[in-house]
Amino acid sequence: MSAVTVMSAGAPHRRPARPARALARAVLRPHQSALWFWGLLVALIGGGLLWAAGPGFDAAWDAYLKSGCRETDYCAMGPAYQRYDMVVTLGPAVLTVAPALIGAWAGASLIGRELESGTAKLAWTQSVAPARWLAAKLAVPAALIVSGTVLLTLLNRLVWWREEPLRDAVSTRDWFAVTVFTGNGTLATAYALLALAVGVVAGLLLRRSLPALAAGFAGTAALMGVLQGNRDHLWPVAETRAAASEPQWTGMLVDRGVITASGDRISNSLCEEFDCGRSDVVGYWAQSHPSSHFWPLQLVETGIVVAVTTLLVLASFHLLRRRTGGAA
Repeated sequence: MSAVTVMSAGAPHRRPARPARALARAVLRPHQSALWFWGLLVALIGGGLLWAAGPGFDAAWDAYLKSGCRETDYCAMGPAYQRYDMVVTLGPAVLTVAPALIGAWAGASLIGRELESGTAKLAWTQSVAPARWLAAKLAVPAALIVSGTVLLTLLNRLVWWREEPLRDAVSTRDWFAVTVFTGNGTLATAYALLALAVGVVAGLLLRRSLPALAAGFAGTAALMGVLQGNRDHLWPVAETRAAASEPQWTGMLVDRGVITASGDRISNSLCEEFDCGRSDVVGYWAQSHPSSHFWPLQLVETGIVVAVTTLLVLASFHLLRRRTGGAA
């Protein structure tokens, strides 16, 4: 038996490193500060929402009962309610603002900086195909982002369910408010993934960190603004009519106006006076989205966001293929 054979027989058996796990570590290693920031943010907001769903609500409800406030009153309920209100307002606000920050980070740090510094090309020469590199750049952050946003959304839903009697008593936090609507359904997670895709496309197009940061932030904010501005058109409205006075509606008001003797419908937004200064008004109408429209509106908008995200992901692979000369 030769010495080579003896050394081979005596050498310990080493399991080859799992490529997927090694690639995931390679993605996370340069972004540890962002990972720590995201984890700390989720922990702080999540802990605050857990407190709000338990002792925070109990203290706020007790303060309301002791204050003698009524639904039509505007009165102070003390520091206990103020602390509770700050926490439950901050939770949905963070979920609404986070996508724009995710888009900026994805454009500047996740993609733009690596293309600008040449780190990406180095990775492509280390037996990592460009398409696999991009897939890891999308999949690993997406898993972390989804886990955090889903957790915070569930905690927001817990607080929303728990505070129903207090919310009805003091008439606060309408379900259709921008932050409340985003933070209490599937939209927070969908917008976060959209921001990731926007940032990646911005980084691949601009290949520089600072311009990609600005483009990722602005692109995400613009898409969110367009969708949120047209939210009331995503589902058929409920209409109410009245003959003598303006009809009562519930939920999110979309439009209202008057009906003339000739059957014309005139929106109040087109005139300054309540009856539009007309003497032939025979009725009034109002269009709104009641609370039962929350999930239809939520799911339709989520579907649109997911579709746009999918298109952006496909576009990112196409851009990478063009950049690498079809070697992706």
